[in-house]
Amino acid sequence: MGLKNYLNLFNPGSIQFADFWRAMGNTGEFILWSVPPLVGLALILAVLLNGRYPGRNVFRAIYFAPYTLSVTVASVLWWWIFQPQGGLLNHILEQLGLPTFSWLSSMPEAWFSITVATVWWTIGFNTIIFLAALQQIPTSLYEAAAIDGANPLQQFRYVTLPMLRPVLVFVTTITMIASANLFGQPYIMTGGGPIKETETIIFRIYIEGITRNQMGSAAAMSVFVAFLLLTLTALNFKFFGKYEIQ
Repeated sequence: MGLKNYLNLFNPGSIQFADFWRAMGNTGEFILWSVPPLVGLALILAVLLNGRYPGRNVFRAIYFAPYTLSVTVASVLWWWIFQPQGGLLNHILEQLGLPTFSWLSSMPEAWFSITVATVWWTIGFNTIIFLAALQQIPTSLYEAAAIDGANPLQQFRYVTLPMLRPVLVFVTTITMIASANLFGQPYIMTGGGPIKETETIIFRIYIEGITRNQMGSAAAMSVFVAFLLLTLTALNFKFFGKYEIQ
């Protein structure tokens, strides 16, 4: 019976097949939605917060503060903002005479809503990691680049990015893993809808194991996902994690 649980995941005739691979596809779609802003925007914020200006510690605390909230608090807050009837965003759009949207019950608006909630909630963590890494880059490198005539954008491209490469790989990897484990936001905000379009693999495992009481099948899904994430992590570090100072 144990092996059959794994075979069912690849058997088109099984009950688990369609829902499992739909959930895998949904998870992959969310990764594409969430990873670029959670890495790229976090890096931009870190560069801005690394500057020398009055009140910078206050801004650092503001950007990191949402990360201290629980997934329930963050999700309920953004559910209230995005809900179609009486939601804050649609109310503002109505006041401006603009069309409103079914943010939580249509596609791709549902993914957009979940992504915004996730980025707002978790981007502070990545920003702090990047900020710590930026502060470890010797200022002498920037001074040498400036003497050679490099402008700020060129300094960022040829000094900051190469020096941050190991941290970029690390942050990208942990962000992909976190996005692959998405559960709380769709569970609270959309319930996996519309028509299971935001049902992620962790959501599917929850339904399979807790709702349907098929723990063997849920365990097989969990092991497969864990193996896939470990493989992707290893490949990521192998091909993008090499770092040499020349």
